[in-house]
Amino acid sequence: MVHEKRSLPRPGETPANAATIYQTIRSDIVRMRLRPGERLSENELGLRFRTSRTPVREAIVRLVDDGLIEVWPQRGTFVSRISLKAVKRARFVRSALELAVIREAAEHGISPAALREVKRAIAEQERAGSDPHLFADADDRFHRAFADAIGYGDIWSVVESQKAQFDRIRFLSLPAVTPVDLLIRQHRAILEAVVARDADTAEKTLRAHLSIVVETTAALMRTNPDLINDDISEN
Repeated sequence: MVHEKRSLPRPGETPANAATIYQTIRSDIVRMRLRPGERLSENELGLRFRTSRTPVREAIVRLVDDGLIEVWPQRGTFVSRISLKAVKRARFVRSALELAVIREAAEHGISPAALREVKRAIAEQERAGSDPHLFADADDRFHRAFADAIGYGDIWSVVESQKAQFDRIRFLSLPAVTPVDLLIRQHRAILEAVVARDADTAEKTLRAHLSIVVETTAALMRTNPDLINDDISEN
């Protein structure tokens, strides 16, 4: 997997506030720059963001609420393992919303501008190759473009709020476990069905596309069991 360097404040920048710290650490966790089980130090984070421990603690509280960080008394603060329960919940939310969006787009059609945006996202995925960060950014743009096309772009914010654990699986799997050429082929097929106004095929293809995470998760549980929390079977 290709790892990006963690972002650092430039010399002379003002101290980061809690919201900025939260977003940066969240991105580092979701994109697997901070790995499950990795220990976090409030002091080190304060130095990293050039701020006091108060906004760092506020950010950590939000990340605990998101299920991305765990705080263990007398032990420390750690990046949480990937929750299978949260992955399942995110897939449910994505499927419910995106299948409705793609059917609406196929039934009523999309504008030439929206079509160009979808094609641009696919082209960016092709150029991204094996870079999981570039590929994932283009992947998100592809899916969001259909919501924007039917005037429901704000729906994507609902999906975003739910899919942090889902995305951790994605970044852990790309490109070794999940072949990017398969994802691109599915994206092309989804677009072709929308352009053809074939809502049933568009919905069927998208459903298969979103179900890949099930197979991916099963494979990752065999190869990286220490990174994943099987909190579904534990209930």
